Amino acid sequence: MSTEKTVYISIGSNTGNRYVHLQKAIFEMGKRLGPVLDISAIYENEAVGFDGGLFYNACLSLNTKFGPNQVLAQLLQLEKEMGRERVEGQGYVSRPIDLDILYYGEEIVNNQNLTLPHPRLQERSFVLKPLADIAPQFYHPLLQKDTRNLLMELRDKNPLVKTKLKLYKDRNHFFSRLQLISIEGNIGAGKTTLSQMIADDFNAKLVLERFADNPFLPKFYKDQNRYAFALEMSFLADRYQQFMDDTSQFDLFKQFMVSDYDIFKSLIFAKVTLQQDEFDLYRRVFNVMYKEVRKPDVYVYLYQNTERLLEQIQKRGRSYEQDIKPDYLNTINKSYMDFLKSYPEQNALIIDMQDLDFVENRADYEVILDAIETKILSKYS
Repeated sequence: MSTEKTVYISIGSNTGNRYVHLQKAIFEMGKRLGPVLDISAIYENEAVGFDGGLFYNACLSLNTKFGPNQVLAQLLQLEKEMGRERVEGQGYVSRPIDLDILYYGEEIVNNQNLTLPHPRLQERSFVLKPLADIAPQFYHPLLQKDTRNLLMELRDKNPLVKTKLKLYKDRNHFFSRLQLISIEGNIGAGKTTLSQMIADDFNAKLVLERFADNPFLPKFYKDQNRYAFALEMSFLADRYQQFMDDTSQFDLFKQFMVSDYDIFKSLIFAKVTLQQDEFDLYRRVFNVMYKEVRKPDVYVYLYQNTERLLEQIQKRGRSYEQDIKPDYLNTINKSYMDFLKSYPEQNALIIDMQDLDFVENRADYEVILDAIETKILSKYS
């Protein structure tokens, strides 16, 4: 029966979005090797041994059931997947990710592929400083000195700057930093289903639009000109009241909130359905309400082509939706695209859903989560 070992790993990056690279590497190590236990602060320093961009460096510890050479193989594979190319005899070069095993428990390893403890860890400030954050009293099994003593004796005076960025052990911890994610899309795009899946997987409070109770909706689909203003005003009043009720107070037992709509959709649909004079009046009321509502940390728009939208509308079988025309869906899509052009770039994410089926295919769901994760990481980096 295998015994788990605590492994200490140094991580670094000096190309691309360095923070995103570090965080994604940590998520992957947690999935492939075992649970991440602790993570240091991120330190910025100059490249050592070659001319290159500034590095972000950190250290982490994790528990694993894999042997040291298996851990090495997993790290090398992850580096490759993240864009690092190791060329024998090339020397030090810039890289999107750098993963090195520092300690594998207290074991001493010396074989063709791996030497542990890492033979140069005691020479590098960018390793010892973050290692001291998480393992100050861990003893080097050969040198018989703990991390603090090794750091005090260090001759490397390469300056390190401690950043304010924070790394997270896994997606659950990461998403807990948020307040609200809004999932938007055209009719039938799958926004409610995706919101429900995220809420279930990450212990989020689910905020769903109450549309089925609107008495004007079936009438609108039969006679749009007659019922458009009444429909849009009733939607606005209901969305505003619900959104204020559901998002003004956090659930102490939930990590964050995820909604299958954003109240701004009221203005988007109203612009499509209302006459100009009606829309001008509507917008005046909307602007007053919109100032008071909570804005999402990230606004996700699920883009789906009209053909797939019609298929999904027919599949879910709501009788009052069956007469929706393709031109109406095209207009809604265009209106969302126009809106997103003016939305703050760091908050908006458009995901093309044409080749994705996140309900039937877990890998497609992971693609969506990865896109949301990257957008949030880029925003805070």
